Amino acid sequence: MKLARPETGEYASVYEKYIGLFPGTDVVSALEAQRVQTMQLFAGRSERDGNFRYAADKWTVKEALGHVSDSERIFAYRALRVARGDKTPMEGFEQDDYVRSAGFNERTLASLVEEFAEVRGASLALFRSLSDDAWLRRGTANKNEVTVRALAFIIAGHELHHRKILDERYFSAIPRA
Repeated sequence: MKLARPETGEYASVYEKYIGLFPGTDVVSALEAQRVQTMQLFAGRSERDGNFRYAADKWTVKEALGHVSDSERIFAYRALRVARGDKTPMEGFEQDDYVRSAGFNERTLASLVEEFAEVRGASLALFRSLSDDAWLRRGTANKNEVTVRALAFIIAGHELHHRKILDERYFSAIPRA
């Protein structure tokens, strides 16, 4: 199937910023490329880098990366349920509560990078397995209608959003020894 971009009405308007960040239509190839790009962004980063936060009220690098993995798991779970025809509405989640409870700062940066790669691998396996019909199925998440296709684009855009923040606000601000 040649996948088209999601249309308005396939996702909540709050996700427009993520979908808008991803310019193309080949979301599966983009998700694979992002896995490599994110791994490259973290290559050679130290534990000190992982513990950096650019402002007192912001997440650390580890927390930001952990958030990306947790969010992807949730979006991919939603995609799985919708793709399988599950019409049961799914609740939203509070990202700050997830980060507070996760203990990301007690883990190594390397373990979080590896986890991201594995989560992305699982998402790719799911999306590669879908039939043409499954991509257009609709479900309800956080009281909004969403398609499987939109969820894949949200995952891609969400990762791009956070990778850009990590690159521009975190890694550019970390003092080099």
